[in-house]
Amino acid sequence: MRIVLVYPSFPDTFWSFRYALKFISKKATYPPLGLLTVAAMLPKDWKKKLIDMNVTKLKDKDLEGADFVFLSVMAIQKASAKEVINKCKKMNVKVVAGGPLFTTTYEEFEDVDYLVLNEAEVTLPLFLEDLRNGRAKHIYTSKEFPDIEKAPIPLWGLVEMKKYANMCLQYSRGCPFNCDFCDITNLFGHEVRTKSKPQILAELESLYLKGWRGGVFFVDDNFIGNRRKLKTEILPAIVEWMRKKRYPFSFSTETSIDLADDEKLRQLMVQAGFNSVFVGIETPNEESLSECHKVQNKNRDLLASVKKIQKSGLQVSGGFIVGFDSDPPSIFQRQIEFIQKSGIITAMVGLLNAPRGTKLYQRLMKENRLLKDPSGDNTDFSINFRPKMNYETLINGYKKIVKEIYSPKVYYERVKNYLKEYKLLRKLHFHFGHIRLHFGYSGAFFKSVWFLGIKDKARAYYWKLLFWAFFRRPRLLPLAITFGIYGFHFRNIFKDKL
Repeated sequence: MRIVLVYPSFPDTFWSFRYALKFISKKATYPPLGLLTVAAMLPKDWKKKLIDMNVTKLKDKDLEGADFVFLSVMAIQKASAKEVINKCKKMNVKVVAGGPLFTTTYEEFEDVDYLVLNEAEVTLPLFLEDLRNGRAKHIYTSKEFPDIEKAPIPLWGLVEMKKYANMCLQYSRGCPFNCDFCDITNLFGHEVRTKSKPQILAELESLYLKGWRGGVFFVDDNFIGNRRKLKTEILPAIVEWMRKKRYPFSFSTETSIDLADDEKLRQLMVQAGFNSVFVGIETPNEESLSECHKVQNKNRDLLASVKKIQKSGLQVSGGFIVGFDSDPPSIFQRQIEFIQKSGIITAMVGLLNAPRGTKLYQRLMKENRLLKDPSGDNTDFSINFRPKMNYETLINGYKKIVKEIYSPKVYYERVKNYLKEYKLLRKLHFHFGHIRLHFGYSGAFFKSVWFLGIKDKARAYYWKLLFWAFFRRPRLLPLAITFGIYGFHFRNIFKDKL
């Protein structure tokens, strides 16, 4: 069998880092971990080729002679996925499709030959067995949540690592919380399923042996879902592995805000090489948190929690949402003030949307307020239901937030204030490994001088930040430049959309 694994392209979004990647001559932020894991589950004697459309074009010659095209798709890749499916149909190549998009909206894709839905550890073996016996069905689905200790090491040999800014791996699936706008528990369940210590070390070793040195993103939706195992097994093992290997990686991941409640866990994460976490903060409005059942964020000082995580040596990226039924007219200014006071540099503020399968989707359906499926990009100024707040007020308020927090004056001021409080740890390789990933090469510095210091209208703020960092905190100069590059990306993304 000749298999082509295709990962459709992403549009330019907040998380694409399109404008930032140009500074380090990379094509994409992360490789398609799901497809690489699926590739490792296919028969070893099958010939496999990966086409990540975010780093290279899918050409007709790539599909010539292929027996199957395997697709793994998220909602935001829908338009590109449809183009791939149409191309395969024209070339008479059968399509095997899976991933979140197909799992939640499979009825829209009758023209796909085989839909292998839910988690591949369960459904893919069933499909392969039927295929061998000549009785493959159109749809394979399961409500079973598999033991991911059986998941294989991704097939890294299919990837040109030099084209990516980060590598990635997965430690766990599932989340103990149940926020009503989130589809994670619908897809992966409440029980947090984890890989074993030997598995994680084997995956780190596989990346190391492939020559990777730099950032590694743990793609878990909530990395700290099982704190006990992290503190007693996984993180101590990573700490020791990193020490023996002389710290080849820096790590980032996603966690819930209750990371602020566990000092030992934060310390272990930093010792292991973590330097950045994404946290779903959502809103400073307590009524809105109650509305969406964000229990882990309620009854706490969110600002103090963010500061506590930052003071441990972890940069905090934050997710924020407007559009809740309980949002008052003051929410837009409150979001701006919270982001500025928190020093969260990468603040993704989006409009509330209701993905299929979520409690929010079900409630809005009963209330006859749904309008369409969400785009998958909650920063594209679209909302898929009728909000309680006046629509024009909501959209204009949202525009106000993103214009304000990413305006050069406000953004560079936030960066400077954050760097003033930044805790410079003894083991700088943790942080500079991460900086090397995003800024690192000398060429990126000269590009930043040209694009941010000369061509950009906001160049005065760039030079003020650089001179401040050079004279006041010189060891943080690379981080200051990195954040400058981030800001350039965020301004351009929202400028295009506005």
